[in-house]
Amino acid sequence: MINNDWDNLLKDEFQKPYFLSLTTSIKDEYAHHICYPPINHVFDALRLTAYQDVKVVILGQDPYHNPGEAMGLCFSVPEGIPIPPSLMNILTELKADLGCEIPLSGDLTKWGKEGVLLLNTILSVRKNQPLSHRLYGWETLTDAIIQLLNQKQEPMVFVLWGSHARSKKILLNNAKHLIIENVHPSPLSTYRGFFGSRPFSKINQFLRSQNSSPIDFDLNH
Repeated sequence: MINNDWDNLLKDEFQKPYFLSLTTSIKDEYAHHICYPPINHVFDALRLTAYQDVKVVILGQDPYHNPGEAMGLCFSVPEGIPIPPSLMNILTELKADLGCEIPLSGDLTKWGKEGVLLLNTILSVRKNQPLSHRLYGWETLTDAIIQLLNQKQEPMVFVLWGSHARSKKILLNNAKHLIIENVHPSPLSTYRGFFGSRPFSKINQFLRSQNSSPIDFDLNH
């Protein structure tokens, strides 16, 4: 289904009753309502960043619910789509932190290829109805994914922005990993500690300290 090492790691999860029920419910939702991302892109975060390649996890909540924005990677939008406010704040902090100019496109695919898993905890949504798919079982699956990542022996970074992402900290008990947590980058909370937090330099400082190559966060090349 995913075509990398996630398939084997999640094969037992994919056979559990909750996942079979989830699959049925989501197919029905997509058949009768406009939902995002396109159904064939629901697992794109896992397709883009194999388990063995994950160095950083950025946790989102659920996909963008406006037309054309969701693409299966948290916070990311396809090229040609205006950059949403939360992502603009992330890119603004990136510029202040590492000096990377704000790109014209909000497509974060490059980060995924660098080893940043851009994972929403709920992988689909009905148009204009945030959190509309939260009760179908997605979080049972993504909690299992987070726990698998927690078990990695290679030190990595978990980025938890906002109360929903921070609620997943309970799943993280591997002392090898770094947890970066803060307020959500939405316009409502950025001035309560997000701006000036320098998460990107902290990520790369940690990776270097563990003899791992840093992430090239610059989206302009």
